[in-house]
Amino acid sequence: MIAVKVICVGKLKEAFYQQACAEYEKRLKGFCRLEVVELPEDTRPGNLAREAEKIRQAIPQGSYTVALCIEGTTMSSEKLSAKITGLKNSGVSRLCFVLGSSEGMDESIKRQADLRLSMSPMTFPHHLARVMLLEQLYRAFAIEAGTKYHK
Repeated sequence: MIAVKVICVGKLKEAFYQQACAEYEKRLKGFCRLEVVELPEDTRPGNLAREAEKIRQAIPQGSYTVALCIEGTTMSSEKLSAKITGLKNSGVSRLCFVLGSSEGMDESIKRQADLRLSMSPMTFPHHLARVMLLEQLYRAFAIEAGTKYHK
């Protein structure tokens, strides 16, 4: 079973985001070994560089890393599923998805990533992006498994 780590800068405070994330985390347990890590958001000047160092420390060695950023590649749910399946089939055993803070993500993390992924050209609150990522991961695994979730 593939290991998936989701690194998020910033703490979920709103109950509705927490509940949505908890639901998709529960659903994902049947498809992967999921770990969600929250790193503290740094609001001081120069914060992105300090956050980047904490992110780098949290990325598992040897993982295929995906940075979520607006300038990344967009994919359909089917393409994301195919990408994850292809990575698994090529021997990748760890995926790591990185969501930056409300201020964004340091360029060094984007450069370090194996893939830059965009949910949309629109801007979303980073807390909502976490819910969207977890849902899309669940959908990708459901597509691969051939379940009825994806219609």
